[in-house]
Amino acid sequence: MIGIHFVTIDARRPYELAQWWSRVTGWTIDGDEPGDEEVALVSPEGQPNLLFIQVPEDKTVKNRLHLDLWPLDDTTRDDEIARMIALGAEPYEDHREPDGLRRGWMTLLDPEGNEFCVVRGEAERVE
Repeated sequence: MIGIHFVTIDARRPYELAQWWSRVTGWTIDGDEPGDEEVALVSPEGQPNLLFIQVPEDKTVKNRLHLDLWPLDDTTRDDEIARMIALGAEPYEDHREPDGLRRGWMTLLDPEGNEFCVVRGEAERVE
């Protein structure tokens, strides 16, 4: 058995991207400072941390790995999508079902163009 310690994300500006993800997740930046080449975002126990590493190039192709996020409290997927867009996420692909059953997900882009999805939270999964 093995665990995941970090999910690593390449970034042009790691500190700024980590700050944005901190606002999205509520997780804490681990003592890093602007200009650092590696910036860690510490997650709650039981979840892997996020590590942002500086790279010289911009993102140019679709991610081969992405995060699926879901609300942990009684907020809805759509509430979280609206909050993340207000924080600067860009809508990318909408896979929510139009029949009002609150199924599906929406793919968004973070400020550096990395795809991530927002799915229904546990409270919404009760049919």
